[in-house]
Amino acid sequence: MISLASEKLIILAMLLPLLAAVLIVLVDKKPNLRDALSIIISLALLATVLSLLPSILEGNQTSITLLEIVPGLPITFTLEPLGMLFACVAALLWPVNTLYSIGYMRGNKEKHQTRFYICFAIALSCTMGIALAGNLLTLFICYELLTLSTYPLVTHKGNEDAKKAGRVYLGILLSTSIGFFLLAILWTWHLTGTLDFKAEGILAGKIAGPELIVLLFLYVYGIGKAALMPMHRWLPAAMVAPTPVSALLHAVAVVKAGVFSIVKVVIYVFGLDMLRLSDGADWVLWIAGFTIISASIIALKQDNLKRRLAYSTISQLSYVTLAVFILAPLSIVAAALHIVAHAFGKVTLFFAAGSIYTASHKTNISQLNGIGYRMPWTMAAFTIGAISMIGLPPTAGFLSKWYMLQGAFQQEQVFAVLIIIASTLLNAAYFIPIIYTAWFKKEGQESGELVVHGEAPKAIVFALMTTASLTLLLFFFPDVPLQLAMLLRCY
Repeated sequence: MISLASEKLIILAMLLPLLAAVLIVLVDKKPNLRDALSIIISLALLATVLSLLPSILEGNQTSITLLEIVPGLPITFTLEPLGMLFACVAALLWPVNTLYSIGYMRGNKEKHQTRFYICFAIALSCTMGIALAGNLLTLFICYELLTLSTYPLVTHKGNEDAKKAGRVYLGILLSTSIGFFLLAILWTWHLTGTLDFKAEGILAGKIAGPELIVLLFLYVYGIGKAALMPMHRWLPAAMVAPTPVSALLHAVAVVKAGVFSIVKVVIYVFGLDMLRLSDGADWVLWIAGFTIISASIIALKQDNLKRRLAYSTISQLSYVTLAVFILAPLSIVAAALHIVAHAFGKVTLFFAAGSIYTASHKTNISQLNGIGYRMPWTMAAFTIGAISMIGLPPTAGFLSKWYMLQGAFQQEQVFAVLIIIASTLLNAAYFIPIIYTAWFKKEGQESGELVVHGEAPKAIVFALMTTASLTLLLFFFPDVPLQLAMLLRCY
């Protein structure tokens, strides 16, 4: 009975966003109804995903096959701990992001709002598909559909800068996925005769030595959404999009789909034991460390707030890659927790950036002197998000870094420990000046008079305070994410 109910809920989780997209098309001329439907269906998705939680926490694992493309290659969806964690994050942030989008899109009188909500809903359906994918084929299809559905969001403004950003976005993500990711999947199929995700992996005893390094390279760089250098340029380029899109790209769906896919491939395709016993995975640790430090240094030099946040995202994503390739049970927990912590913290930061833009049309950090006194709710939320990205208590970011360090000590990975410490100092170096500028500099000091008459629309402020609160609450009440992350240690 539980299995049958779970199967229906899995299908419903992917269909609800598609239903939202269809209904939004039908009520195009009624913006109030369109926005109301977006919120109602996003809440329905959240309820659906949360209904699946008890089953997975009890140790049940449900799979459903929709169709078989060719013999042995089905489209399969599976409920397992890592996917459940990602699905919960996406489902929880969709209604909050929708509320924020309503305030932002109306407050800035953005055009093509209906198209925005349609593509947003389709992207969430693809995200659910990625989270619940039961094999590499299903993951790849949903991964590609997510790229295509978010392209119109990146190019939303329709100007030359947006079109150029869209070309970079599609060019990098499609070339890496088709050139590397698909090739890796085909190679895996050739070696094993299956693409299913399985506990302890499917490649043990099938590949070793230089071939293992090459296959791992194809997976790591084929999943371009993880933004490991040098496949990171699409991410800062996409900052020309409206802030709700930036929040979607950086916190809810796209980049999380990247690092989630890497974690899933490591655990369920290669297997931790196989990589731990081989010498073929160490290089990924070094690349992740290089990306963390390099992106942090570049972030230090950015005066544009969204660009600084974009390079911060590149750095923070590589924490997940670094954690999983430490290959310790506790570092796997850290990788899973950081997906959640980064989602809540970074979406708060982007929400705050959009709030500042809506209220003042300021985009540069040097223009924000004293803005904390004009927009206290916005900058209080920003401060909480920044503290989480640095990794200080009492925020979610502290938890993930704590487990990351424990995992690194467990494996005696001195390099990883040094990277985590150095990058934490760099995180502080590029976030604390923003906080200082907002709260401790006087208006008119250095950057001219700041024209801000108050907070952004209430929908924006409510959304960013919600995500800031979640960032704090996860520190004090980490039980459910921690239970799901701990279940991964069994694999």
